[in-house]
Amino acid sequence: MVNAPKTAPWLHIVGIGEDGMDGLTPATRAVVKAAEVIVGGNRHHTLSANPTAERIAWPSPFDAMIETLENLKGKRAVVLVTGDPLWFSVGARIGRTIPADQLVYHPQLSAFQLASARMGWSLADVETLTVHGRPVEQMIAFIQPDQKLIVLTTGAETPNQIAKFLTDRGFGKSKMTVLAAMGGDREERFDGAAEDWAHEVPAFNTLCIDCVAEPDAALLPRVPGLADSLFVSDGTMTKQEVRAATLAKLMPMRGALLWDIGTGCGSVAIEWMRAARYARAIGIEPRADRRDMAAQNALALGAPKLELIDGTVPYALTNLDAPDAVFIGGGLSRETVEAAWSALRPLGRLVANAVTLESEATLIELHKTFGGDLVKIQTHRAEPIGKLTGWRPAMPVTQWSLIKR
Repeated sequence: MVNAPKTAPWLHIVGIGEDGMDGLTPATRAVVKAAEVIVGGNRHHTLSANPTAERIAWPSPFDAMIETLENLKGKRAVVLVTGDPLWFSVGARIGRTIPADQLVYHPQLSAFQLASARMGWSLADVETLTVHGRPVEQMIAFIQPDQKLIVLTTGAETPNQIAKFLTDRGFGKSKMTVLAAMGGDREERFDGAAEDWAHEVPAFNTLCIDCVAEPDAALLPRVPGLADSLFVSDGTMTKQEVRAATLAKLMPMRGALLWDIGTGCGSVAIEWMRAARYARAIGIEPRADRRDMAAQNALALGAPKLELIDGTVPYALTNLDAPDAVFIGGGLSRETVEAAWSALRPLGRLVANAVTLESEATLIELHKTFGGDLVKIQTHRAEPIGKLTGWRPAMPVTQWSLIKR
């Protein structure tokens, strides 16, 4: 059997810094100089010298990029990006479509590496984030006492927005540093505290934050079980202790998708998204007022990408992306469970909670059919009884959970 010849790489993804061609290795510099076509932003074109190459700007909409690149096959093509092409950069998006044997990556120092060197921070001890082209609110989930953050921003206004997030949550003393044009002749640095941040900074910048918590700071750990008071709700929600137990059974994982059926104020979906990097959630909720509360909570608690759907189950589940986990907090029925179970990916987790006798009976029957774990959760809170204190029980919750194997 004769193996087919491998396709020679035709597309080079080149990371470039503020020092332009001077900062590239000799081999990479030769690739850029020999290119017939160069794709990049205005800044990238300015930094790269090649008088003969055809220049193409990033296409608009950006999703047209892959088609633009595929049309260049057969030419010596270069895509210029900032820093490391595979660290919060377009290189990963290209690599998901164009086969790896047709690509060559040429990494450059990333903004994270440069910023950590400027700050004297160990990069291994820093949370590296990007809000470039993404909702700024998603960084809120990472505001923790004594945490260091390096954030790729989305523009000159981003440090002001993040300073407000910090201040509103009791982290106003946090130290902020904006670094611009790192590695170039125009490099600038701006330092200050979140509570009185007033610098005007260049649009292309990187933000470093040393989080400092004040005594009244809001503690928002990424471990599930946020206080009920942090959520806007009408009182109908999965309460803190039960929510923590529910998330433990749902098992949030990096990039995994949750269907939150009967999402209410969004507490379970939001905690799912906070608990693991890039976790996604779709909340199905027929009441507009509750969808509005869920949207408010998602923005306030750092899960702005929560997707909310107006619909009733099981009909609303049609044509959704296959989930890695399903939580049923409302709309429980055998039909809904069967539809969710059918859609659930292998090793997916399904959890359903019930508080009424009727819904508990449904869970008991489902447990007989599907197996899994059936538990009853009862919590009590100490509350004043006159001048004394006693235990006040919450409604018990019956929880059914299982893994699709």
